[in-house]
Amino acid sequence: MNAIVRGGWRDRILMAALTLVALAWMSPLLWVLGLSFKPNMFLQTRTDLIFSPPFTIANYFDIARVSHVFRWLANSAIVALCQTLGVLVLSSLAGYGFARTAFPGRKILFVIVMFGLAVPGQLTFIPLHRLFADWNLQNTYAGLVLPGVAAPFGVYLMARYFRAIPVELEEAAMLDNASRLKTFLLVILPQTLPAQATLGIFTFLSCWNDYLWPLVIGTKPEMYTLTRGLASTQTNFAQSEGLGFLMAQAMFAALPALTIYVFFQKYLVAVAVGKGR
Repeated sequence: MNAIVRGGWRDRILMAALTLVALAWMSPLLWVLGLSFKPNMFLQTRTDLIFSPPFTIANYFDIARVSHVFRWLANSAIVALCQTLGVLVLSSLAGYGFARTAFPGRKILFVIVMFGLAVPGQLTFIPLHRLFADWNLQNTYAGLVLPGVAAPFGVYLMARYFRAIPVELEEAAMLDNASRLKTFLLVILPQTLPAQATLGIFTFLSCWNDYLWPLVIGTKPEMYTLTRGLASTQTNFAQSEGLGFLMAQAMFAALPALTIYVFFQKYLVAVAVGKGR
C-alpha cells in the first residue's frame, strides 16, 4: 500500500514538473498570440499586459487585406504537399532498395547518400540557383519543389524501418507468386505507416517554414510562398509601429503547421517508442 502511495506521489510530481516545462516551452507562443490581439498604438508604449484589455482583431483583418496573401497561402500549400509527396515516394523506394536488395556498390552508395546529411543546404544555393536559372525554372512551382525532394534523412529513416520488418513477410508473399513490386506496395509499405507519417510531418513543416530558398528562386510576388510574402509586407519600422500586425502574421503562418502536428503527433510518438510496426 505504501509503495502504491509513493508511486502516486512520484507520478504527481513528475506530471507537475512536465507541466511547468510545457508552460515554459509554450510561453513564447502564448506571448506572440497575446500580442497579435493588441492594438498597434497600445504596443508602442508597453508589451507586458498581453492578457488584459484592450483587444482587437484588426491585425488579422489587415492580413486579409494584403492583395496576394491567399495566393501565397495556396503557393505554400502546393509546394509543401508536392515536396512531401516526392520525398515520401523517393525515400520509400530508395530505402527499400538499400534495405532489401543486393546490388553492386550498395554500401558505398549508401555512405554517399549519408554524406548529404553533413552538407549544409546553404552551400548548395549558388549552384542550385544557377542550375535552375539555366533551366528557366525561376518563379515556377518546379523550382520551388524539386530541390527539397532529395532527402538523405528520409532515405536513412525508411531504410532503417524496412530493415526492422521481418523478411518472412516478403518470403510468404513471394511464395504466393507475388512480384517484388506487388509485395512492396501491398505487404511491406503498409507496415511503414508510422515512419511515413513522421517523415511526412517533418518534410511538410520544413518546407512550410522555409524562407531562404523561396527568397532565392521566387522573385515575383505571385510566386511568393507565405513566409516570403509576409516578410515582404514588413516595413523597416514593423517592430515599433506594427508589432501587433507582425505577431498576427506569425500566428497566421504558423497555424497550418500547428494543425498538422496536432493531428499527426501520435505517429511521431509511435516511431520514437518503436511501436506501430
